[in-house]
Amino acid sequence: MQMYDLIYKKRNGRELTREEINYFIQGYTAGTIPDYQVSALLMAIYFKGMTGRETADLTMAMVNSGEVINLEQIPGIKVDKHSTGGVGDKTTLVLAPLVASAGVPVAKMSGRGLGHTGGTIDKLESIPGFNVNLQPEDFIRQVKDIGIALMAQTGIITPADKKLYALRDVTATVDSIPLIASSVTSKKIASGADAILLDVKCGSGAFMKTRQDAASLAQAMVAIGKLVNRRMVAVVTEMGQPLGRAVGNALEVKEALTTLVGEGPGDLRELCLTLGSHMLVLGGVSRDTAGARARLKDLLNQGKALQKFKQLIEAQGGNASVIDSPEKLPAARYQSSVAAPEGGYVADIDTMQVGRAAMLLGAGRASKDDLIDHAAGLVLTKKTGDFVKKGEELAVLHTNRKDALDAITKLTASAFTITVNSPEKAQLIWETIE
Repeated sequence: MQMYDLIYKKRNGRELTREEINYFIQGYTAGTIPDYQVSALLMAIYFKGMTGRETADLTMAMVNSGEVINLEQIPGIKVDKHSTGGVGDKTTLVLAPLVASAGVPVAKMSGRGLGHTGGTIDKLESIPGFNVNLQPEDFIRQVKDIGIALMAQTGIITPADKKLYALRDVTATVDSIPLIASSVTSKKIASGADAILLDVKCGSGAFMKTRQDAASLAQAMVAIGKLVNRRMVAVVTEMGQPLGRAVGNALEVKEALTTLVGEGPGDLRELCLTLGSHMLVLGGVSRDTAGARARLKDLLNQGKALQKFKQLIEAQGGNASVIDSPEKLPAARYQSSVAAPEGGYVADIDTMQVGRAAMLLGAGRASKDDLIDHAAGLVLTKKTGDFVKKGEELAVLHTNRKDALDAITKLTASAFTITVNSPEKAQLIWETIE
């Protein structure tokens, strides 16, 4: 078997066999197939696509390129959740303890932020002392003991995907649905979950800009699940404006805490209830999403989800007093108000631009080796549909970089489109694919 033959075959739109896909993944992971040949194959896939069977085989080849976490010791159906990323997406901080408090074991590996998107691990590390670097055996033991553990992804999981993504990033082949779908699902399957809930974002702050593209990606991932015997449910959700109001690590933890006591922004609460209801059904503790939603609301109102989050923080070495004293979280030295340049209704928010502003304030990374400031970020005072007077506050910036404030204030203000007429109410949940 020769790599040239695989490139030629896919270039001409023909289907690769499982053996051919395994050959290319194993060879590239081992370093026996060079970047230039894999780049050519990726470009052929980008233009010619892959069948459902090819995509599933690619997924499992990447799963098998590293270790697979075995969660069989943990009783019950293990349900994982993945978001395709966005701005202000602190869903896991609320959703994981909420679902765990309902009796579904949550053994979740999460990533760090890059560019305009935030990462769950960075948010957790804004809690003083919180340890995200667990050994697999400690990870499993903790889920058995308290029903939840959240840890950083390790190098032993899907090394082929890590190499392929780095190559896709420099060869303009990132936005290929088969390649995205196999990348996402390979990591989730290798993490050991029995069932997976996918939050597929669309809009200006998401990787998939249109609802149609997001639905296509969701369908591709759910199809992979069916072919590899993993139950997956995908929910297509809106990222046309930041989720909630806070963008930035410690700021998002504070907002998650208010949501865990039954308050918090309405869109964040609604998203967590929707995703959580599907997770309870997948986990076998509820028959339908309506009953699951009612149960989750009760757990929020009773403070059970907040108690579970406190238990999680304590188990992973964090300072759990932040639950009752959020002021113990990192705080920035400087705050600056962003004023509306004109009066009217907020018709649109360029969410990627807001994410970029947060990154420049210190909350994110331009490259993977950048250090982040856990205190930095911004809080939106106005969101889509709100009325604002000229000069009224749109957002508050938080940073330790005083010299950057003027430029970032202008950048943030320009992210808001203000019009005379009130826009239609923003939709949060678009569709569910099972």
